[in-house]
Amino acid sequence: MIGKSIIRGPETIIRSVSRLTRFRKQVKPAGAPPGELIHTGEQRTEQVRISVIDYDQDQFEESEVYGIEECFTHLDDPTVTWVNIDGLHEVEVIRSAGQHLNIHPLVLEDILHVDQRPKVEDHGDYLFIVIKMLVRDDETGLRAEHVSLILGKNWVLSFQEIPGDVFGTIRERLRDAKGRIRSLGADYLCYRLLDTIVDHYFVLLNDSAEKIEGLEEELQADPDEDTLRRIHALKHELLYLRKQIWPLREAVRELEQSESKLQGEG
Repeated sequence: MIGKSIIRGPETIIRSVSRLTRFRKQVKPAGAPPGELIHTGEQRTEQVRISVIDYDQDQFEESEVYGIEECFTHLDDPTVTWVNIDGLHEVEVIRSAGQHLNIHPLVLEDILHVDQRPKVEDHGDYLFIVIKMLVRDDETGLRAEHVSLILGKNWVLSFQEIPGDVFGTIRERLRDAKGRIRSLGADYLCYRLLDTIVDHYFVLLNDSAEKIEGLEEELQADPDEDTLRRIHALKHELLYLRKQIWPLREAVRELEQSESKLQGEG
């Protein structure tokens, strides 16, 4: 279900910015042995936030917990459980979740390495997905947030760098039992999370297109130094979009070709 449903998004986006390219070398701690859990992102001091949504067609429960151990009973239930972790700087939270679910240490390492490229790995009992969530910040402009998803038989774990995401509509549909999301499994929830991230790329691309139209009008009317400055800023923004979007092609192909037992038909 996941691969077949989401394939349309990244390919269309890639074609929209196919002439643009930009690369930055991935940064990893020098000398760190494989599997050692080291957070490579911005060092933060606030407490990691952990939210749990547990549901099936007939019931729904949502809560915020103070320790990852509080989620473990839900993960063992037959209902669908979505655990979202905001914050990667408390390494022991990631380690504890991995130990309970028997997640490979190299997967946990990739969750903590925020420069990891988008990818999909089938580990048999779970699928591991890395994707970039693009958001526009009023202060810092366009930025990419490292998001990791782990899909199990009846659960999804999502790991984000900071609070705030594009999943508000999904949470609302779960709360209100809208559509078929509450009647389907964890694979459908995972697909919806991925699809929502990709859909937001189009929002940002449309925003960039509107900026281009405005700049074209200025160039025809009365261009000045500020126009040139904004052209350069838009060029850098499109290059940044290109850098984040392009690696999705291979990840989506892997999902489409996956024969994982965790993916339903459709």
